[in-house]
Amino acid sequence: MKLSIIGSGFSSLAAACYLAKSGYEVTIFEKNKTIGGRARQLIKEGFTFDIGPTWYWMPDVFERFFSDFNKQPSDYYALEKLNPAYSVYFGVNDYITIEDTLEKIILAFEKEEKGSSVKLKKFINNAKNNYDIAIKDLVYNPGVSPLELITFQTAKKINQFFSNIKRDVRKEFKNDRLVKILEFPVLFLGAKPSDTPSFYSFMNYADFGLGTFHPKKGMYQVILAIESLAKELGVKIKTESPIEKIMVENGQAKGIVSNGKTYLSDVVLSGADYHHTETLLDKPYRQYSENYWSKKTFAPSSLLFYVGFDKKLINVNHHTLFFDVDFDKHAEAIYDTAKWPENPLFYASFPSKTDMNSAPEGKEAGIFLIPLAPGLEDTPVLRDIYFEKIMTRFERLTSQNIKKHIIFRESFCVNDFVNDYNSYKGNAYGMANTLTQTAFLRPKLKSKKIKNLFFTGQLTVPGPGVPPALISGKLVSELITKHHLI
Repeated sequence: MKLSIIGSGFSSLAAACYLAKSGYEVTIFEKNKTIGGRARQLIKEGFTFDIGPTWYWMPDVFERFFSDFNKQPSDYYALEKLNPAYSVYFGVNDYITIEDTLEKIILAFEKEEKGSSVKLKKFINNAKNNYDIAIKDLVYNPGVSPLELITFQTAKKINQFFSNIKRDVRKEFKNDRLVKILEFPVLFLGAKPSDTPSFYSFMNYADFGLGTFHPKKGMYQVILAIESLAKELGVKIKTESPIEKIMVENGQAKGIVSNGKTYLSDVVLSGADYHHTETLLDKPYRQYSENYWSKKTFAPSSLLFYVGFDKKLINVNHHTLFFDVDFDKHAEAIYDTAKWPENPLFYASFPSKTDMNSAPEGKEAGIFLIPLAPGLEDTPVLRDIYFEKIMTRFERLTSQNIKKHIIFRESFCVNDFVNDYNSYKGNAYGMANTLTQTAFLRPKLKSKKIKNLFFTGQLTVPGPGVPPALISGKLVSELITKHHLI
């Protein structure tokens, strides 16, 4: 049975592996020159950058994926636990370091706010319990029924679906710096802490309890690992193969058209942007209207800079966050007013602090990210303005001169997310996990209108992020095999 997959991101590659293992003849079609979707690489002048994801969280999800094929991550790439995991700047030479164990983090909290260590232990214990329920059970459901959320464990947690992270954190912690650190992980879910159900505190356990890791040579090694596994299983991959149309006959997907050529298949699975995928169908076959998409809460887009420095930088770690400006005002600019933030928070990654493969000897690779509202105007002038803003602040906060040491810089923003990934409004992370966009309330894995058409990725279940993408690939493959036994 032939199966065509659109896109080669984490969810598509994962699904390809599961489906090939089940006996399908799988071909992946990727519009870009290289695979990986948002998780591609930029290689320039001896520097190597991950274009997309740079955080490796939830290692157990990666282990579970590879174990499904009697493999383990170490068969393909080397993993290092970062210490420190990251640091957070609040002012000039004023930062808090999050180290590699919960015990060390508890001490750092107590030093910052007397009595917070006891509260943090309680908060993380609850977060761990949520993590065990969510990651070991709930997120491995396909989102077809509200009954998936009703278990003995979740019944005891029902109140946590109607409170939010912001309320819970600020009820226990009064120190604004600690509050920001505890609210930061839910940004990976793509929504404001005030809009994120309390149950999602499991991200805090992923942060403090499990830690932050780095694959040697970067996150792209994970893509290459899954590609290698897929090819071992017989998957074929065609790059530079954009899809022009999904063929439908008598209400059934029959194949795809790429570069003017027709490829017949028994099943079509899209891991590309869900909204874009439906534009490849005639209007009567689309499940969700433009009005539907316009009313949804999308995770942010991003302005990213990839910068090569001719010297090693000081006073920064592999992952460094800059929260020296108003957190709420930046969130408001993303989710409420949809404007460029006047004073943006930003994140920086310096993989060459950990990995000698990222930059030539004596030099530094820097990745800078500003979260933005999707759909914003994106111009070279605006990119220049914001690069100057964050570089000026970066120099001041870390007490070093770096502008004159820049060898080159590349940028990636809203227009690039649209052009390279057909991303709806140029969003970077998908659809936010708010209460009304959780589980069965997200766009479906299986088309309601077309037989043999399926979807996977960050706009469907379970949601945004790399680990959820791997899970999404597994979920859709199970759904396909359930409907098409070979």
